[in-house]
Amino acid sequence: MTAPVSGSAPPIRVLIADDQAMVRTGFRFFLDAQPDMTVVAEAADGEEAVALARRLRPDVCLLDIRMPRLDGLEATRLLAGPDVPDPLRVVVVTTFDLDEYVYGALRGGACGFLLKDSGPALLAEAVRAAAAGDSLVSPSVTVRLLKHLTEQSAPAPTPVPVREAHTEALTDRELDVVRLVAVGRTNAEIAAELYVSLSTVKTHLSSVQLKLSARNRVEIAAWAWRNGHT
Repeated sequence: MTAPVSGSAPPIRVLIADDQAMVRTGFRFFLDAQPDMTVVAEAADGEEAVALARRLRPDVCLLDIRMPRLDGLEATRLLAGPDVPDPLRVVVVTTFDLDEYVYGALRGGACGFLLKDSGPALLAEAVRAAAAGDSLVSPSVTVRLLKHLTEQSAPAPTPVPVREAHTEALTDRELDVVRLVAVGRTNAEIAAELYVSLSTVKTHLSSVQLKLSARNRVEIAAWAWRNGHT
């Protein structure tokens, strides 16, 4: 692990919870190689993850879903749920691309949902987003959820609600970013497509979230689909 330069921000402290040792080793190897991250703990099951997270208070917890003793969704609820007085930042990382898992993770307070095959670059981006108070959901998951939303004929509440009333108008550039989020682009891909910096994309997304009262990329994209900005 490369030590942070004197005077720079401290590294993002990460906890990894997965019942497969090879996955934990792979994640640790990659994240520890990042100059702004350090893995402070590993857990092989949900109960151990919750205990370590509560004791160490990492900046970001990476939780698998299918773990012994306590699954990742329940661990997420205990660490980041609406009833937790001082919630931690949780990113759920799983092999299983199931809607019930996505909804469960987001309802439980997760600020990110990634598939394990998303690649290391997106994993690092999700950790940084979570540490900064932002959210990141795998683009493939985002697009599929939105297809389900648009296919619903009844106006019943969805598991990922979007608060659309009294929203402040978005700028043209913010709408450009929103349209790309709606089709599953990552921040890096949006930056490349619009010929702007990554920090500019993040600034636009933060402004969009504030104006739309959106909690994550799924809600931003859902707003775009429902309002014809795709």
